[in-house]
Amino acid sequence: MEPPPKRQRGRPRTFSGRAFLLLAVVGVVLRTFKPQELATLLTKDATLRQALGFRRVPHRRTLERRLDATLPEAEAQVQALGQQILGEVAPGPDEPQASAIDGRMYQAQGPRWHKRDREQGRVPAGLRNVDTESAWSKSGYRGWVQGYRLILQGLVFPAPVPLFARWCPNSVGESTVLEEALVADQLPITELLLGDSTFGGADLVATYAQHGGWLLTPQQLPTTPDSWKRDLFAYRRETIELLFQRLIQACDLKACPSKGLARTGTFVIASVWLYQVLFLDNYRHHRPVAHIKDLIDEGRWRIAA
Repeated sequence: MEPPPKRQRGRPRTFSGRAFLLLAVVGVVLRTFKPQELATLLTKDATLRQALGFRRVPHRRTLERRLDATLPEAEAQVQALGQQILGEVAPGPDEPQASAIDGRMYQAQGPRWHKRDREQGRVPAGLRNVDTESAWSKSGYRGWVQGYRLILQGLVFPAPVPLFARWCPNSVGESTVLEEALVADQLPITELLLGDSTFGGADLVATYAQHGGWLLTPQQLPTTPDSWKRDLFAYRRETIELLFQRLIQACDLKACPSKGLARTGTFVIASVWLYQVLFLDNYRHHRPVAHIKDLIDEGRWRIAA
């Protein structure tokens, strides 16, 4: 279901936001992310064009502009479907309603643009195809990465599946994204949320508690190694990190598929939404919920035909 668009001045939109989100999904499935290639596909395949909701082929500039503007709608779709999954996919009788949250950096396209040149706003001569909207950040296991960041909240029981996703600059802190989502009432609240030390600030833990949940991070763990809290916290690594791996493998999106914060984010968030849709369909039809990559591969051949 599509969130109602905000009314703006000027001529009403000819094409719906959902149509462009579905087009981004097609781009993810076919691994083609250039607006001109997507326009050519819509021109050649009238059946696909109608299925996506396009009465005619948009102009190439319209495609570029609307793909750049689809990121907020894509995130809203993931959030809405996450709430639906939370209501339908119940944990086992001895399992809490739990989710986990983490972030992952995506390497930007193009060459590295170093800090000194960035601060001066200068792209050195001979350095071509730089993604000037990307930013640097460092993680403990990947080192310095120039690119963007995906913040993902996923269900823990009975199986990992995205509930919430945000695409942001690499320079934005993960705890900041969580705090902003809580303040805006955009985060699906589970009775237990597992996060790493990034999310362990006292104010953030208190804010989540005010929304009716328990945020468990390393800062809240007791020193005793045999505590039940430590056993519970161990599910974080087993679920959210596994979810990132499955998402990347299913859609073959390990790095940024295009340039720019908005357009790259549209495709990455579209891949999250696609994963949700296929997971929920598998769950409803009592199929293995992790059987997603094969479905995407089958879809690729059907569209190509």
